[in-house]
Amino acid sequence: MRTFFLSILLAVLVLFGVSSAQTSKKPGILLSDLTWVEAERILTPDTVVVIPLGGAAKEHGPHLRLDNDFSLARYYTDRVLKEADVVIAPTITYHFYPAFLEYPGSTHLRFETARDMVVDIIKSLAAYGPRRFYILNTGVSTKRPLTASAEILAKDGILMTFTDPITAEGDVAKHLLKQVRGTHADESETSMMLYMYPNRVNMKLAAKDDSPNQPGGLTRKKVGQGTYSPSGIWGDATLATRAKGKLIVEATLKTILREIETLRTSPLPKT
Repeated sequence: MRTFFLSILLAVLVLFGVSSAQTSKKPGILLSDLTWVEAERILTPDTVVVIPLGGAAKEHGPHLRLDNDFSLARYYTDRVLKEADVVIAPTITYHFYPAFLEYPGSTHLRFETARDMVVDIIKSLAAYGPRRFYILNTGVSTKRPLTASAEILAKDGILMTFTDPITAEGDVAKHLLKQVRGTHADESETSMMLYMYPNRVNMKLAAKDDSPNQPGGLTRKKVGQGTYSPSGIWGDATLATRAKGKLIVEATLKTILREIETLRTSPLPKT
């Protein structure tokens, strides 16, 4: 009789498009929602901790808001929370963004500060048990200090990996994007925001700024050091569409989830 009822339940779930894999999926947990007593129970050596990283004050042209990277991190965090058995720590909203300081509102931490902040956060949490950490990273300039953070943590047997936003898009962006060059507030990033949070995009102000890349970040000065961009865009944001954004975002999310699962079974660094 019990088998009969289980069969009926499974049939109903299938009828409504819910597979057995979906019903057994364990969602993630927000660390900030817990008490310390609850945190003690879940922060174990087997726990994978995800730490979102997205600047909350960093220029993204005239058509996107300063919290663009924070919004990206928030969206991916919400999706990971539903699809991965992880503990998600609070988002880091300041980091290493030296390329945008000529544009008012942009903030930046020194390399050493950004590197050490991540190390301190992770060492604090690792002391309670976890040894595997994934930085859900939405920046490009952040990769260098994050690499340095990972090297320091490895000396204590802590494994930390992070998202590379450019490679996470895979071949999808290569086939979709029509701009000549660019990686900031450009066709790709604007398309992603049109898919995630279209009300936070003003396409009337989108522009094309795709001067050849020069060392020194972006500059508003024609004779300044760096890549000239009066708008703060590097690329062609006018080519952005929501349809492109959906394909790029879903491909990136797939990469993030795969990297988290790879981290879960990866060997810890030898000390």
